[in-house]
Amino acid sequence: MENKSVETNKGLLAAFWLYVTIPLCWGVYNTILQATKLFQ
Repeated sequence: MENKSVETNKGLLAAFWLYVTIPLCWGVYNTILQATKLFQ
């Protein structure tokens, strides 16, 4: 059996991770801000 590895497009992969991590970080940041207001 032949094992063919598919070359991933590094630019597309980086864009996908940015698309996922930026809103995730924004949500975590806003959650922390709201939590600090709650506990003051």
